[in-house]
Amino acid sequence: MAEAETRVPRADAARNRDQLLAVATRVFVTADAEPSMRAIAREAGVGIATLYRHFPTRESLVDAVYRDQVGRLTIGARELTGTLPPAAAMRRWMDLFGDWIATKNGMLDTLLAMIDAGEIAHAQTRTELLTAITTILDAGRAAGDLRADVTAEDIAASLIGIFTVAPRPEQEAKAGRLLDLLMDGLRPPPG
Repeated sequence: MAEAETRVPRADAARNRDQLLAVATRVFVTADAEPSMRAIAREAGVGIATLYRHFPTRESLVDAVYRDQVGRLTIGARELTGTLPPAAAMRRWMDLFGDWIATKNGMLDTLLAMIDAGEIAHAQTRTELLTAITTILDAGRAAGDLRADVTAEDIAASLIGIFTVAPRPEQEAKAGRLLDLLMDGLRPPPG
């Protein structure tokens, strides 16, 4: 049994899983309510059995999407600071954060139940996200692009507020404008 647990999935199985994850993420973003597993499979162009083979429960799919999005945020912070000036990296990361928030639209009930049951460590996610923000803030402080008196908690609270009043994708333009205003406030004053 240990051999089966450590076996590397076939390339086509890994592609199917990745495709299902990408489609589920997209469906969760656009859904007003939690979509059925059947709707996700249909959107992915696979049978329901294929979906259940990769994600045996709704919770396993929600967990995979959630972890994938958190991973994109944490890895994204490092990648962005390596390729963009810190202020530009922060603004791009804010868009990634907005994508993560929007993904929760179609999985919120399941996600909240999983957090309540202790199946998802909300505190750990918060720590990972604050660390990602701090990565960019530290680079921005060192470069003189971002204010020294702003904390990761300040930015996280601001982002939650922005995406609460301007949810994506419905209010993409408003969210973008508010994020740009936030970025103006994160830059150090002249002189």
